[in-house]
Amino acid sequence: MRAHEPSAILDRLEFAFQPIVNVSTGHCFGYEALLRRHDDCGYADQRAFFDACHDAGQLDRIQLQLWDRAIARFAQVTGANGARLFLNIDSRSLDGSDFLPRKISGLLSAHGVPETAVVFEVSAPPPGDFDSGTPWMRSLKRYNCKTAVDRFGGGVAGFQMLYGIEPEFLKLDQFFVRDVSGDTKKKMLLSHVVGTAHLLGVVVVAVGVETETEFLTCKEVGCDLVQGFLIDRPVVPAASLPDHYPRIGELSRHDRRGKDSDRKIILDQMAVIPPLTVDEEITAVFDRLRSDTRQTFVPVVDRMGQPLGIVRESNLKNYAYSPFGKDLISNKGLGRKLKDFIVRCPLADIQMPVESIMSIYSGAEDAEGIILVDQMRYVGFLSARSIIRVITEKNLAQARDQNPLTKLPGNALINQFVADSLADVHEACAYAYIDFDNFKPFNDKYGFRQGDRAILLFSELMRKRLPPDCFLGHIGGDDFFIGFRDQAARRAREITLDLIAAFRSDAESFYDAEARASGQITAVDRDGHVKVFPLLSASAVVVEARAARGIFTVDEVSALIASLKKQAKMSSGRIASTILER
Repeated sequence: MRAHEPSAILDRLEFAFQPIVNVSTGHCFGYEALLRRHDDCGYADQRAFFDACHDAGQLDRIQLQLWDRAIARFAQVTGANGARLFLNIDSRSLDGSDFLPRKISGLLSAHGVPETAVVFEVSAPPPGDFDSGTPWMRSLKRYNCKTAVDRFGGGVAGFQMLYGIEPEFLKLDQFFVRDVSGDTKKKMLLSHVVGTAHLLGVVVVAVGVETETEFLTCKEVGCDLVQGFLIDRPVVPAASLPDHYPRIGELSRHDRRGKDSDRKIILDQMAVIPPLTVDEEITAVFDRLRSDTRQTFVPVVDRMGQPLGIVRESNLKNYAYSPFGKDLISNKGLGRKLKDFIVRCPLADIQMPVESIMSIYSGAEDAEGIILVDQMRYVGFLSARSIIRVITEKNLAQARDQNPLTKLPGNALINQFVADSLADVHEACAYAYIDFDNFKPFNDKYGFRQGDRAILLFSELMRKRLPPDCFLGHIGGDDFFIGFRDQAARRAREITLDLIAAFRSDAESFYDAEARASGQITAVDRDGHVKVFPLLSASAVVVEARAARGIFTVDEVSALIASLKKQAKMSSGRIASTILER
């Protein structure tokens, strides 16, 4: 098909919107506007269409007309749900002039869309000198619009753009996301990029997420937002767009099991420092610092509550202490605004594990602390001292969860291990539940001290006989847990059989010679009747979860184990095993 002149087909083009959602809740943060029907007009892809616009000298004009249409449709289908609109911009428009940014501001005003609701995506530096696009980006920010580096890590969108543009968002190239759950090297690179972005106060969007395993891995390494077919395909909306995607929220809730204690610790230490809005006068900073002399900085957010950074008292001292400094800085005619004094600050989501927050902060040399967000909106601040207290509280909580007798992790950490291992669906794992047989009559006959010795014996056998990468837990009393991962998971039944056989043999040492010789003791049962009981032993249930499985929950594993306990005690080998499957 012969391509039509770009200006002649504008009325035939339309926009589809693809959601970008919060990785922890499934709440829709924004939508990317994607041009459609260009192929019906003879253009193989968007790049070919914009090449033709550029060759005809119409690139800026046509982009403005298309943006006008996208903004108008966005305003109609989203209403006042607080979502952002992500628009793509051709890098050949980054000529350093102020023309397009001024026009964009007018378009937004005409459609009642706040400037802070729009994010411009740039996937390549401008032709020629890289720095020529920087003034353009600064002009956008002067009008309160935000920027994103698109396709980061693929093609030419790399660290030079991240450094030069100073974007608010980083959209990862699909290379990082595709099959990341089964690629250790790719996962390591992704984790490094996400950590660097958070250190710079940049929000990370994982693009091209198509499977549950890709989603869970992106969430695990700290991506803030996700976009892809798993959430929804780009759609041309008829009336409205969803503002929530329950499937993502459900996946995240399953993955978060066992991590709610971290959130409580973080909330207990978080300081709720009221932020200033970027539109406020610079004098508001002086007023705030004067009202609280302990405060050395003020957080700043945009009109939608997204943090932009902080304003430091130290950066205002030259104005505050000079004879006419405060008058100069307050003079609107000189053009110095609050946004001119904002410095970036490390960001972390309040849903993140404590260890991830500590990792972000440890890379920030002179940061006052970390800004905390929920649903990408400012909720508070963790100072350096508070971060240390958070780590201390986490360590104390883990110590409290340990069984006082065996010093093995208790139920909270067991649940967390199961949740974490289930989430990594590309790695095999297995779980063993072990409890003693005939423990009550043994306790009654020989006393609780001897019973404690039997429990300690089993815990020591676990430590000595199991592979070092196994997770060992003590549920309580005579109930124990073993978590297996990777290679050890394939031998979980064999390893568990060996363990309970060793315990049965070693436990004989707790009995007197007569009991050992006869292999039994006489004791009172739970109903008060005198009965003969075999010697102490253990029964086990083993649940194997193979690699490339579906999504399962901690509750499903617990229910499966409970259903097999009786079978284990009735079997000759004192073990029952099964495979976790739908």
